[in-house]
Amino acid sequence: MYGFSVQVSCGFDEAIDKVTQALKTEGFGILTEIDVKATLKKKIDVDRKPYTILGACNPTLANQALNADPDIGLLLPCNVVVREEDDGTITVAFMDPRAVLGLVEQSGVEQLASEVRGKLEKVRDLLG
Repeated sequence: MYGFSVQVSCGFDEAIDKVTQALKTEGFGILTEIDVKATLKKKIDVDRKPYTILGACNPTLANQALNADPDIGLLLPCNVVVREEDDGTITVAFMDPRAVLGLVEQSGVEQLASEVRGKLEKVRDLLG
């Protein structure tokens, strides 16, 4: 498994705001926000339900990861997906840092990945 998720009981835009605020409580900011729906419409004229990828970063933990392995930036930031399902419900899905950072064979990265996952699980729990 490479992620975990929660369903939220609010609208799509409100979910983005709630996720952003919940991430802040664990020291994360949003580096990137990709509106997949708008991008696919513009580039290939495909209509999709709302789907946004948030690139979340905790600077302190990112710095520790980069110190362990400079190429670890290829696996950052922590992606969080907010999407509308076919039935209109909203899902917030989090990448599992242990699954992704498990690719790195450097001392201390496994422990760091577990710490990041714990913080993201707290964010999920705040939303649920």
